Amino acid sequence: MSKKNEVSFFDGKGLRNDGRRLDELRPIELEVGVLDNASGSALIRQGGNRILVGVFGPREIHPKHLALPNRATLRCRYHMAPFSVEDRKHPAPSRRETEISKVIREALEPVVFTEYYPRTTIDVYIEVLEANGGTRCSGITAASLALADAGVPMRDLVVACASGKVGGKIVLDLNDFEDKYGEADMPVAILPHLDRVLLLQMDGNLTPKEFHEALDLAIEGSKRIYEMQKKALRDSYPIPDEPQEEEVVEVEK
Repeated sequence: MSKKNEVSFFDGKGLRNDGRRLDELRPIELEVGVLDNASGSALIRQGGNRILVGVFGPREIHPKHLALPNRATLRCRYHMAPFSVEDRKHPAPSRRETEISKVIREALEPVVFTEYYPRTTIDVYIEVLEANGGTRCSGITAASLALADAGVPMRDLVVACASGKVGGKIVLDLNDFEDKYGEADMPVAILPHLDRVLLLQMDGNLTPKEFHEALDLAIEGSKRIYEMQKKALRDSYPIPDEPQEEEVVEVEK
């Protein structure tokens, strides 16, 4: 008997197997400036995911023949630590990691003002320390924060969240079990301020109606995470209070 048949996606109250409602995000914590040696960095905890991102640059590119005369080169490396999953993963990059690295780069590249830094590189390293479903979306969210922490000019923060179908119902922010055994998974990345979709993938089968419902749910969830991103930056770089003018009181002699 498969694990899907052994464990139900929902309990008797209609909640998911981790206690969440259909449209509820996993608990999310965001931190920036966590690495001293990087130009910018961020850490995301999203459910069972723990992902650390370091950004280096803009800096001189090596080898130099990769330099572009009119813009910077954005390079992204997504990597899962061998201890990030139950069964030890081989430390060498897999085809899946190469594909996700490309997907993340293509989601971030339109947002960065690369034309400001010709003949340089901006390197983004995404290290998955613990994986529990939706790591590409969590990685994009943290990478955008790390770029902002590095002071890289961007049009807006990029934020990502997945929706999908499990047990015949459309749900938000799938965990690992739902991702593996559900009917569909749809990662989405958006540029909230400009109302643009930068990433849209789907694995599984949805009807046209379910597709639009899942897309709307992923966008709504992403906008909630976007507010958390802005709060993390505000908390890390608080705006100092303006000095108050001292009130002069005249005393009669």
